[in-house]
Amino acid sequence: MNIRALLAVLVLPELFAMSVVCAAEQPLFDGRSLAGWEGNTNNWRVEGGEIVAGTLERKQAHNEFLATTRDFGAFDLKLQYKVEGTNGFVNGGVQFWSQRVSQGFEMCGYQADLGANTDGNLYDESRRKRNLVAAEPATRQQALKPGEWNDYRIRAEGAHIQLWLNGVKLADYTEREAQIPQRGKFALQIHGGAFTKIRYRNLVIEELPAPPAAAR
Repeated sequence: MNIRALLAVLVLPELFAMSVVCAAEQPLFDGRSLAGWEGNTNNWRVEGGEIVAGTLERKQAHNEFLATTRDFGAFDLKLQYKVEGTNGFVNGGVQFWSQRVSQGFEMCGYQADLGANTDGNLYDESRRKRNLVAAEPATRQQALKPGEWNDYRIRAEGAHIQLWLNGVKLADYTEREAQIPQRGKFALQIHGGAFTKIRYRNLVIEELPAPPAAAR
């Protein structure tokens, strides 16, 4: 076997495997528009390849969510966020397996919390209304980059949910209530009550196979 043939045998399968992995990840935001999303576009907008809400010149009146128009099942989501603000609870979040609450501004479902010393917490928004996991403060402090871009990763497969902040795992949770949905919308949050500006970018999702029924 000549050297070129040998390289093809050794290298091409590995390159093919890498391409399959890369092909499994898809952008959740196209970087140019809010196509595939719905919400208050007087507040939520696209600036420089980022999804942005709020302003430092005006208090955010109430919670607002920009939600996907379709539902998702098991997934691995990666994104970046940056939070700025003063005079109140400067906070946002990433909802998943969620739905809008009728006649209101809220979403109901899981939230990967962020801002106001909540980064890495897994919160149950408008349902059980409590932290399901509160990140260990010292670990959060070491991982967090205040006022800078932070990497968030959310992986949810059946009952198993994990959160990473800048590569550090801060939440590992197994849902024990069988009636909790394992499918729903994503939504980006800006919390009300503060002079807040929040940015999200580079949202990339890998949709995962549905877990076995026994894993629910």
